[in-house]
Parts: sequence; structure tokens; C-alpha cells
Amino acid sequence: MKSVKFLLPLLLLCAVLFCGCTGKEEKKIDEVVKRELDLLKHLDSDTTQKYISYQEIFPGDLEDAAMSSDVEEVFSLFFQDFDYKILDTSVNRDKAIAKVSLRLFTLDARALAEDFSKALLKHEIALAASDDTEDDQTVTLEDRYMLLNQLLSSNKYQTVERNCSITLTASEKNEETIWEIKRTTTLENDLVGGLMNYLSDPDILSPEDTLLVYLDTLKNMSTEELANYLNADSIVSTEDPNKISLANALVEQVHNIFNYSIGETSVSGYHSSVKADITTFDSEAILNSYQSQLDDYLSSTDAVIDGAQKRYNKSYQLLIDSIKENKEEKTVTTTFTLINDGASWKLEDAGSVFGQALFGTLSSSPVEDSEEDS
Repeated sequence: MKSVKFLLPLLLLCAVLFCGCTGKEEKKIDEVVKRELDLLKHLDSDTTQKYISYQEIFPGDLEDAAMSSDVEEVFSLFFQDFDYKILDTSVNRDKAIAKVSLRLFTLDARALAEDFSKALLKHEIALAASDDTEDDQTVTLEDRYMLLNQLLSSNKYQTVERNCSITLTASEKNEETIWEIKRTTTLENDLVGGLMNYLSDPDILSPEDTLLVYLDTLKNMSTEELANYLNADSIVSTEDPNKISLANALVEQVHNIFNYSIGETSVSGYHSSVKADITTFDSEAILNSYQSQLDDYLSSTDAVIDGAQKRYNKSYQLLIDSIKENKEEKTVTTTFTLINDGASWKLEDAGSVFGQALFGTLSSSPVEDSEEDS
């Protein structure tokens, strides 16, 4: 009985000593995590690069360039409201591994990824509408970070919570246990609120959202950009000044009248079709007005006196006047086909499809070529 009385305090003492050692080690591990994450809170660029490589946010872009101040600013903006809370710490002494459970507070990375995908598509459309064909139209890694910078600078994103765990490994140095955070892709993604996964999600924008970006971008283009994107000159030829004037008049009509509304969407695997009501000029009304004026002209003595070339020029002038004076609109239901290539939804043959929808029967000139052209 005496041995039991002596044994019980001894066991209690051992338990207290063991718990004290374990608690001390957990506190040491927590301090390592706090030290690193506090540097993120304080926008330390070296720590940011330690855990989130600027190239790994966009892994498809393999440019090997030094981190610019613009990229540093993106991470500073992203982590400006970053915070965390340690929930639990566990230690496996035999394997020299520890795990710290956390609740992270980051900006809404999904909303940012959606906005970025829209901005990137708009940027790509703008490149296609550029009249500077000598410039490289490839979207660079710098372009992507500039877009992120613009979004983070101009928008206020909500803070969201995300649970994660951090693994630490131990090593001995000068008879002291040194704990170090194990860097993983999962940890990188967690620290940026899942942004890496969201940016690589091929469905981050739905087919209808994708089409809306196209339509909204076209609606806000200048006449010059619209002409370039729709390749209007090629629709009615590029050599004849009469046809170029015709193309410009058509684009001006589109620019003034164009509107849209999205309709039914159907998705089958990697293919999708989206219906949209496209409002543009009434090409039939223009042609009727043109034909009436042309008939009057051709039945006059002036047409006989003018000769072939003047009749040709006059015909074009009548057509261009009919376009410029037109006030009639027409809404046409158009089906757009989109394909998901594993990266995002993309509109098939966008310029041609929009050209046909917007120009209607005037996608080719109704004026016969002059005798000099034949």
C-alpha cells in the first residue's frame, strides 16, 4: 500500500513534466508560425516570395524575369487585410513533424479570379482590335500582374475565412531543435485564399459570362476598334475607296445602334451554345431605300450621260447615304458557339460571327463592280 502511495505522486510528477515539455515545444512551434505569418501581415516581400512565387500564381507563364516593383505591389495589395488565428498544434516527436491548424482571413480570391478572367479576356479582345499589327499580341506575365494590380487598386474585396494546416519539420542544430515550415503548393494556395486554384479553373467564367464580356467590350469600343475587330474592310474589300467608305459607314451604324441581351444557354461537355438577341441596323430597310434611289437615278438622263465609272461611284454614294440616314433597327436572335479548351470558354471565330450578326445582308456590297474593275 505504501508503494502505491509513493508511485502515484511520481506518476503525476512525470505527467506534469511531460505536459510541460510538450506545451513548451508547441509554444515554440507556434512562435515559428507566428513569426512567418506576421511578416506576411506586414507585407514583407522576401517572405511573400518565400511562400508564393510570382511565377506559380500563373504556372503557364514561364518567363524568367526579376520580380518588378509592380509585382511586389500586387502582393502588398493582396495581403493588406491578411490575418490568421492558430486553432490547434500537434507534435509527433518520433517523426519530428508538427502540424498547426489555422483559420486564415484573406480577401475573396474567387471574386478576384472572376474579375481577373473577365479583365484578361477584355484585354485579349482589345489586342485583337488594335490596329498596330506589328506589336506582339501575346499576353505576357507582366500584363497579367498589371491587370491584377488594377483590380486590387480599384476594387474592395470582402474578407473570407479559410481553414488550413501548416506542416513543420524538425532538425537538430547545436543540440537545439529547430522547427521549419514545410513549403508546399497547397500551403501557397491556402495563403492566397485559393487564388491559384480559382485562376486555373476552366469554368471560373460560365459560357454566358464569357459571351457577355465579348458583347460588353464590343459595345464600348470606338468605331476604329470596332472596324478592326470585325475586320470590316475585308467584308467589303480593302482596295476600293468607295468600299472602304461603305465599311466605315456600316461600322458607325453598328457603333450607334448595337445592343444585346443574353438568352438561353445549353452546355454539352466541352461545347456550349448561347443565344443572344443582337440589336443592329435594319439592313433590309437600308437596301430598300438604296434600291429606290438607285432606280430613280438609273432611269434618269444623268445616268446615261455619266458613264460606267460615274454610275459606279454614284451607286456607292447612294448606298452610303442610305446607311448614314438610316434610323431603323432590327433585333436578330443569334446562336454563339463556345468551346472549353481546358483553360476557359472561348468563342469560336468571334470576329466572323459578330460580323455576320451585326452587318446582316450588308456583309457584302450590293453594288456591282465597275467595268474598269472587271
